[in-house]
Amino acid sequence: MNLLSLFNRPIRELKGVGEKRAKLFAKIGAPSIGALLRLYPRAYEDLSHPCSIREAPLDEPCAIRATVYRAPSETRIRGGMLLCKLRVTDGASDMEITFFNNPYVKDRLSEGETYLFYGKVHSNFLKREMLAPEFYPIGSYPAICPIYRQTQGLSSRIISNAVRNAFLLLPQKLRDPIPEPLRLQYGLCPLRTALEHIHFPDTMEQLRAARYRLIFEELLVLQLGLLRMKTREKEENRLRLTQDCTEAFFQLLPFTPTQAQKRAVREALEDMRGGHPMNRLVQGDVGSGKTAVAAALCYCVVENGMQAALMAPTEILARQHFDSLSAMLAPTGISVALLTGSTPAAQKRKLTEQLQSGEIRFVIGTHALLSEGVVFQKLGLVVTDEQHRFGVAQRAALASKGDNPHLLVMSATPIPRTLALMIYGDLDLSILDELPPGRQKIETYAIDSAKRPRAFRFLQQHIADGQQCYIICPMIDESDSDMASVTQYAEKLRTEWMPHCRIGLLHGRMKAKEKEAVMGDFAAGRIDVLVSTTVVEVGVDVPNATVMLIENAERYGLSQLHQLRGRVGRGTQQSTCILVSDAQNEEALTRLSVMCRTSNGFEIADEDLKLRGPGDFFGSRQHGLPDMKIADMAQDMETLKQAQEAARGILAQDFTLEKPEHRGLRAEINQLFQTLAGG
Repeated sequence: MNLLSLFNRPIRELKGVGEKRAKLFAKIGAPSIGALLRLYPRAYEDLSHPCSIREAPLDEPCAIRATVYRAPSETRIRGGMLLCKLRVTDGASDMEITFFNNPYVKDRLSEGETYLFYGKVHSNFLKREMLAPEFYPIGSYPAICPIYRQTQGLSSRIISNAVRNAFLLLPQKLRDPIPEPLRLQYGLCPLRTALEHIHFPDTMEQLRAARYRLIFEELLVLQLGLLRMKTREKEENRLRLTQDCTEAFFQLLPFTPTQAQKRAVREALEDMRGGHPMNRLVQGDVGSGKTAVAAALCYCVVENGMQAALMAPTEILARQHFDSLSAMLAPTGISVALLTGSTPAAQKRKLTEQLQSGEIRFVIGTHALLSEGVVFQKLGLVVTDEQHRFGVAQRAALASKGDNPHLLVMSATPIPRTLALMIYGDLDLSILDELPPGRQKIETYAIDSAKRPRAFRFLQQHIADGQQCYIICPMIDESDSDMASVTQYAEKLRTEWMPHCRIGLLHGRMKAKEKEAVMGDFAAGRIDVLVSTTVVEVGVDVPNATVMLIENAERYGLSQLHQLRGRVGRGTQQSTCILVSDAQNEEALTRLSVMCRTSNGFEIADEDLKLRGPGDFFGSRQHGLPDMKIADMAQDMETLKQAQEAARGILAQDFTLEKPEHRGLRAEINQLFQTLAGG
């Protein structure tokens, strides 16, 4: 029996899980018994070394063995909250324990009985206390207790009991997807052992071994899936370019391309003229000129008698590309079309006919390009912009509209090179590591809120000179009391702080058409100050905007701050970024000082990895990759390298994974990537 068969058995088949509770399990990502066994604990309580009340570390989780010597007493306070208080002793010291709104505690804690309490100890001059700790009768608790991601009505204890019941359905000899020789080579424990010890370890050593095995397995399956996408390398290049038209294209540019741009175009053209279809990632800092590289390749493909398609994540970005590229290519007679969700039906019908007939050679669009009715006559090149906004399946879906077309992926999120090579396992890599001439460094300053009026005067001076500004706020509503909402902030600007300026407002809860209208007004110069959340992070290009002020800058990661800052400095005028923060913690201060010191996106990416791990790079969708259950792309770099080495070794001898010992891995790949099937 293999574990995957349990993914077909709904969670409600487990003892103690009815329809209502099954919905709660689905909510936390465990709709099936198999998914529950792969729902790993998010943390662990180490109960193996209890300490005395007097020696307990303050404000840190710890376990204390103590006896209840005053029975729990209940009182209701204002607002109807139920408090349950009791005193416990370890024989040398006493401690008070308080529970909130827990009517069952009184019946579960008995005077004179000894328990293990787990929580944080707080102290003042008079007493030590614990608030709402976990507690276990002596003799009935594990040495290391798993803590799961919870939801209302589904406690960690309920989840743990369900996992125990799920294990009853697993045979002792569980078929392992990783062949035994590979397990021995990398020191991996068997799958059943790993699952038992990740959920219910007796020692920290068992937990470490289980984590290593499961992280290795997840990354191995991911790398196998990505590397197998390179089956295109096995395909013959039936869309080979015969003529190099880059010099003619460079003549159309209003600037001289950088050496990095020329190198990226040359590397791509070598692929496109070679024996296999191109599969390349162009990664460059904000303003490094990725669009010009893509345009050069699209131009070459069209001049070689084929069609090109460029897919952007938003209508704003797609229209921006269309406006600049259609103007640039106007002298050549190449027809450029725009296809988005808001393209009128009649226009879309005509456009799809012209694509099918080959009359349109170059189309720019959004997800609308993936529509069923969009058919190409001879699609030679697919370009996806801002790759982290698309899933692996989406770029594959667009590529499937042609006969193995060349593929170019662009990303403006700098990632350290080694990490990029691991993540984009199915792509070759070109890096744009220099900025076009004329680009000035964006001056960056960190200030506290007391200097905000002075910053506003600075903005007003630039507006008086005919320039425009951004103000970035982290919040949309008033749910966070110490931060003004975006709408409130914009109103204050209109009425009090900058009453003579034209203020615009942009946030994620606005409808697409409203966003388009606001951005259109800002681009046209009808708005002086755009107050926005991070929706402006990607793709907005307003060369006249020269100042950005970011409120509560400590709330953002370095990579995100760098992306935001990249919205200014897009023209020839000196630009400025002002980071407003009252934060005093060391990490926030380090982050802000890095922003003031450097504008090199790759240096910033390295710093961000050190400071915050991979969250800023991958977010919840891991750059369009399947969700990882346990692996952390940055923290587990060594394991990632080992997994990639193992994946290459397996595919070198069995690329299709047809051998009996590799079929389990093939099934795991299908399971991991099925979440992307719908794009």
